[in-house]
Amino acid sequence: MGDALARLYGALLAETGDDPARDGLRSTPERAAKAFAFLTSGYDFDPAAELADAVFPSESDDMIAMKEVEIHSLCEHHLLPFFGHAHVAYLPNERIAGFSAIPRVIDCYAHRLQTQERLTVQVANALMELLDARGVGVVIEARHLCVMMRGVRKQDPVMRTSCLLGAMRTDRAARAEFLDLIR
Repeated sequence: MGDALARLYGALLAETGDDPARDGLRSTPERAAKAFAFLTSGYDFDPAAELADAVFPSESDDMIAMKEVEIHSLCEHHLLPFFGHAHVAYLPNERIAGFSAIPRVIDCYAHRLQTQERLTVQVANALMELLDARGVGVVIEARHLCVMMRGVRKQDPVMRTSCLLGAMRTDRAARAEFLDLIR
């Protein structure tokens, strides 16, 4: 993706009417290509592989929650960033995930062209399946630069999306505990 993408960024800069060969922009196409490759690197990762060495047997059946996991992604509609936090909890079923595994799974999906709604569902489904959990809850709160910088140009809206699976959806007490833990 590197050289071809750098050429495209050079052409994009030229389309703005600026000179891609001027001092301040001379290396911009290569830097932008590297940045875009990083921001879309999630296509190269498999969530199952990220969890392969990070799932352990456990007798615990109490809820495990992680809140305020930083996320950043690119809106697939405008290629502008959205960023915020993911809050995740699961009800284990004889298996638990290492602490770093959940942020790695989130990044697998966040580092793709995304919608926040789909990101929320993908993370929940992956954790439900890969952990064989009794239930999973995911809430993502994010700010979108496509709302802040163009269109309606509003600075304060925070979009919240949620996905509740298994017992987190069907058991009112579990759902309430999850929501209390992430407040």
